Amino acid sequence: MGDLTMTVPGALLFGAFLLKLPALRRNPRDALLRCVCALLLLGSLVFLLAAVPVLAAINRLTGVPNLAAPLVYGVLSALSGVCIVLVIIWRGGTTERTRRACVRCLAAYGVVIVALAVLFALGDAPVERLRDLDTYYANTPYIREMIVLYLLAHTAAALVTSVLCWRWSLRVHGVLRAGLTLIVCGYLLNLGYDAAKLTAVAGRWTGHDLDWLSTRAARPMASASAFLIGGGFVFPLITHRVRAAWRTAVRHRRLKTLAHRLAGPAGRGGAGVAIGPWASMELRLTQREAAIHDGIIALRPYFDDEVHSRAESTALARGHSPARARIVADAAMIAAAAAARDAAPGRTAPTAGGGESGRPSTGADDLVRISLALRRSPVVRPARRRAAVSESSSP
Repeated sequence: MGDLTMTVPGALLFGAFLLKLPALRRNPRDALLRCVCALLLLGSLVFLLAAVPVLAAINRLTGVPNLAAPLVYGVLSALSGVCIVLVIIWRGGTTERTRRACVRCLAAYGVVIVALAVLFALGDAPVERLRDLDTYYANTPYIREMIVLYLLAHTAAALVTSVLCWRWSLRVHGVLRAGLTLIVCGYLLNLGYDAAKLTAVAGRWTGHDLDWLSTRAARPMASASAFLIGGGFVFPLITHRVRAAWRTAVRHRRLKTLAHRLAGPAGRGGAGVAIGPWASMELRLTQREAAIHDGIIALRPYFDDEVHSRAESTALARGHSPARARIVADAAMIAAAAAARDAAPGRTAPTAGGGESGRPSTGADDLVRISLALRRSPVVRPARRRAAVSESSSP
């Protein structure tokens, strides 16, 4: 699989970080969001730094054989600490107690990072090993301790994070639970990675050659875990955005009939401020809703309480609930008022019928229901016809 086992998951995690970055810019004080972004960024750095060409370049540029190893181990340890902090904040919020726990966790992993650097400086690793450093130096003083320390720190973080995420997943549902399940599976693979590495190192201690566990089995598990963990964070985000975009598009389409009726013949060709063909659906929806509210205000002189009462009584007689009958009556009154306006435009004062007690609801969801009633309800069409005939026959 070559270096793709490192660069591809690194790119995936960095892409997930970029997806989260706009939210972080909008909410820079959100501790949970900061942890998520730090986890994704550090995770991408671990995989990109662990690619063999990058390891060789670091060693060559610094002139120190194997210096890339403690660098990667240090970033991995920082990632381990952030993983635990993330779950602590996720589970307990930003209380003083959770802050103290986070500080202790970060301090502990900070000590681990310093210890890794000290152990590497004390040890002797003159032969560059880009793929099998863990097993090659498994019996070398200080380097051996450095290897065991980073593996144990990583194992502890993976174990704690997987357990806490699993418990959290049992309390939630939907896409969040699916995302958490993916994250748990990813950390279980991390535990497999650590087990393979530790077994290979222990094999060297006992005189057995189990290097293949470290060089061939561990790397694919690490790569697969990155896909699962990155997917666990990205999946709920993408799903939320797709759902939000779908709801916006559906709402925009359902409001079309109401907007069309309120606009009148002169405005049906696309009245309003031009927003361009590349405008977002959110902007289009906002424009349509604003036009609807303006249209209702402009139509008030034509509202007739009698039309509203008659339509509401008819809807109730047809078996509609009171709330549904009210929506149908609002739609009928709007349809009748629009027909009257089209037949006799220019009215500025309401008729004797009023329009105050029967003023249509302008709630966000009610506007959608009114629009659907305009298109579907059999109560609306007769009211519109009567208003058009009445207005045209008036002197």
